[in-house]
Amino acid sequence: MDLVHRAILEDLEHGDITTGITVESGQPGHAVIIAKEECVVAGSFIVKEVFHQMDTTIKATLLSPEGALVQAGDILIDLEGDLHMILQGERVALNFFQRTCGVATLTRKFVERVRETGCRIVDTRKTTPGLRLLQKYAVRAGGGDNHRYGLSDGILIKDNHIAACGSVAKAVTRARGRAPHTLKVEVEVTTIDGLKEAIRAGADAVLLDNMKVNVLEEAVKTARKIKPEIILEASGGIHLENVRSVAQTGVDIISVGALTHSASASDLSLDVTV
Repeated sequence: MDLVHRAILEDLEHGDITTGITVESGQPGHAVIIAKEECVVAGSFIVKEVFHQMDTTIKATLLSPEGALVQAGDILIDLEGDLHMILQGERVALNFFQRTCGVATLTRKFVERVRETGCRIVDTRKTTPGLRLLQKYAVRAGGGDNHRYGLSDGILIKDNHIAACGSVAKAVTRARGRAPHTLKVEVEVTTIDGLKEAIRAGADAVLLDNMKVNVLEEAVKTARKIKPEIILEASGGIHLENVRSVAQTGVDIISVGALTHSASASDLSLDVTV
């Protein structure tokens, strides 16, 4: 995996001075990766890949399955092999693992908040450059769903597209006329009037952006009267304190950029047990 290779080079391009002068090369040993707080496990495979690239003889045993909720003190991964190489790969492995677990943990919190509302939590393209695949995987491990992976995965007409076309209706009509029949057309709106315009122009889905809960309730009622099967997505200004209220308006999807751009890294550590 090139991503892992580049991360290892970033840390070890000129070697590891400390480990080189304190730990004998080839010294056998044992280490564990431990959770220091409650978190959701995601990305164990990337840890295995890091240590595989460091030394193919290092044995990494996964003790907690992907998507599992673990507690402080739980052992997530058991490592056995050359301590010299385990210590050199420690920070790279943890950098990846802490961030994927952090994304999964925050996602799980959002998913739990909307449980039994029928609404799905999805991510956005607001990801760390180079880490999108891992972060979107972590969202799924946390119980969420993925929005578009990239710009080629779907049609989402946003405010700047509308500005360039001149109106919501013109943008939707143009997209509808040129898009393959296999692709849905989604459009972002900020007002009830924009919602009506989008639906009447033929949108399959509408993203209701930065609307307050009372406006969202009105938007859902309005949309269902015009086109009952319309897919409604809410986004913007959504956090753990208000996500359930948003879900209860009747929207189908809530997209949350914070899942990938603001998730705190989970507190994990690698401890040598010799």
